[in-house]
Amino acid sequence: MHISTKIEDRIISWLKKETVKAGARGIVVGLSGGLDSAVASVLAKRAVGKNLLCLILPCHTDAKELADVWRVVKKFSLRAKVYDLTRLFDIFIDMVPGISRIPRANLKARLRMCFLYLYANQFHYLVCGTGNKSELIAGYFTKYGDGGVDLLPLGDLLKTEIRVIARRIGIPNRIINKAPSAGLWPGQTDEKEMGISYQELDKIIAAWEQKKNPGVPSQKVNKVKRMFEKTRHKREPAKIFRKGQ
Repeated sequence: MHISTKIEDRIISWLKKETVKAGARGIVVGLSGGLDSAVASVLAKRAVGKNLLCLILPCHTDAKELADVWRVVKKFSLRAKVYDLTRLFDIFIDMVPGISRIPRANLKARLRMCFLYLYANQFHYLVCGTGNKSELIAGYFTKYGDGGVDLLPLGDLLKTEIRVIARRIGIPNRIINKAPSAGLWPGQTDEKEMGISYQELDKIIAAWEQKKNPGVPSQKVNKVKRMFEKTRHKREPAKIFRKGQ
């Protein structure tokens, strides 16, 4: 996967411009220990310097994931604060017994979004999301959770492109090479949950844009088309009833 070395500079410039345009004092990012949040945090720091804050928001989070978070924080000297949301999450779950796995996972994402905005509103920061183009097209994000942000610096980059950038900016290999996971439940991985690898997904998206054959089995292509259509509502504003219609 080839991507221009200038893209990092363009993202950094864009983050600076958007922060100034909004009259914001800085940027806040939720740092999870995953590849995308690491790349977004490092680029955001290069854009706003000490005016970046990384919030680490564990919620029944595996200790290995937290160790990866601190690897990134230490290597890049990121300003970070930790707020454990586990007890708050448990209070919600106890209020409505029998909540199944997906709604529980979405609750985690929405609690984190609430906390990011609580901080951002108080200190006049913008919330920087970490979602990538692959996830946006597939609808693999939580509406009003990790999808609820002000800025998406990686939103037009495929997962495979972000791996290239991660190597260039020095993200630890352990984070680049591990199976992508939102950490929503023990053993959860993005590719297992979506039912398609990022390599296949990115080939399909790139082929659509270039009007070429992706070289991927047709059932996989059809699967991505269904995912895109089914999750269209996540990428669009809320529908409004119009009196004149």
